[in-house]
Amino acid sequence: MSPADRAGFTAPSAALLSVEQCYAADRAAARSGVATIDLMERAGRAVTAAVRARYAPCPTTVLCGPGNNGGDGFVAARLLAGAGWPVRLGLLGESARLTGDAATMAGRWRGAVEPMGPELVHGARLVVDAVFGAGLARPVEGDAARTLEAARASGAPVVAVDVPSGVAGDTGAALGPVCPARLTVTFFRRKPGHVLLPGRTLCGEVIVGDIGIPESVLDGLGVATWANEPELWERALPWPGAEDHKYSRGHVLVIGGGATSSGAARLAALAALRAGAGAVTTVVGHDAAAVHAAQQTSVMIAVADDVIALRRQLADARRNALLIGPGAGTSAATRESVLALLATGRAIVLDADALTVFADDRETLLRALGPHVLLTPHDGEYRRLFPHQGDRLARARLAAEESGAVVLLKGADTVVAAPDGRAAINTNAPPWLATAGAGDVLAGLAVGLMAQGLDAFRAGAAAAWLHGVAAAALGPGLISEDLVDAIPDARARLAARGT
Repeated sequence: MSPADRAGFTAPSAALLSVEQCYAADRAAARSGVATIDLMERAGRAVTAAVRARYAPCPTTVLCGPGNNGGDGFVAARLLAGAGWPVRLGLLGESARLTGDAATMAGRWRGAVEPMGPELVHGARLVVDAVFGAGLARPVEGDAARTLEAARASGAPVVAVDVPSGVAGDTGAALGPVCPARLTVTFFRRKPGHVLLPGRTLCGEVIVGDIGIPESVLDGLGVATWANEPELWERALPWPGAEDHKYSRGHVLVIGGGATSSGAARLAALAALRAGAGAVTTVVGHDAAAVHAAQQTSVMIAVADDVIALRRQLADARRNALLIGPGAGTSAATRESVLALLATGRAIVLDADALTVFADDRETLLRALGPHVLLTPHDGEYRRLFPHQGDRLARARLAAEESGAVVLLKGADTVVAAPDGRAAINTNAPPWLATAGAGDVLAGLAVGLMAQGLDAFRAGAAAAWLHGVAAAALGPGLISEDLVDAIPDARARLAARGT
């Protein structure tokens, strides 16, 4: 992506803010004239509105911590009580030790303030968790932990303020035992912890409350993380025009392996066609050519038994997007083929065996990569190439920075990361997508989009979204062949958005 394209890369509604960026947004709002006490009042009002929209008045316990999250809880307790809800309020610590806006809001609460303890939730039909927010860096302990465990054991629905106490806002990690929320109300923008696992599951439904922070504040925050939503890439998504022909829509080469592992390459090739590529050719050895030819009619077959023959296939510059890995095998021939493809400088997707084959010689691979290359490892393949630890977002970013390529780290919370620090977290993959061959379909989707001119980052993000939409529509019991056939409907959903 050119510097100009990078500068214009925005998707405001999909932006995910780190904890520090959220603090910076609050400070910027204050500089623009929005009082912090008003932000807290509006936060409490947003929590109250969400509760009242979903639940009838019932015995409710509001658990407040000693910081601003607790201040939001004091506001919600006051407003719910004012609307006729029977409310008990428990505070971790003493009211006299509260400071700033939280102390002010505690002073506006006219009910009893009870010490934090499990008895607070006895008889409660609803619990509001306003103990700790996203900035917590340690497990919840002591009275707070025991009270939240009692809330969990009670079976009463829990509404979390910002995040469930104990969920890290930047990573989604559970820092210790966490009481899952049925609903989480956060403010201005979501955080990575709302969409990364296990945070996504622990948060339940997430809604974003408008508390009056100006949208213009985003411009100064250096946003580089987004939820993977169409807003992020749909304007660049290629759609055929009246004058297009098969070569203007791109020609994909899929490099296959042996006859007994030919299914993976066939799935990828068909997915590339379904993604909109004008033509797809599968390049295989003589031993596999008959198998491919017997199974496919829309995909062309070319024969190359060694890297010299493969280079002849690459001589046609119209073959502008390349995929290797699905079913390729981990032989020396695969390694030579990967390096031959990378030497062309064309758009390339490296998946599965094309990554594993460099486990003992990662430096050779890393030297040959660039931003036009998309790597699509699952966690096992990642560990064979990269030493980085941490959450999925951090690991994908570190690998992209080290390799200079775009990295799509597959999982239930797939992350697509670019070398310049941009990252998109996918949120729409259903559990039944974990089936053999699904990754081959994803790789084919991505290379098909790259053949039509999409850069590697947007292609990876769009492919992951389409993959999830197709799987969700099919439902439990899907197999990878079903995914290929469901891609047109997934693309039709994008067309229906008016893109």
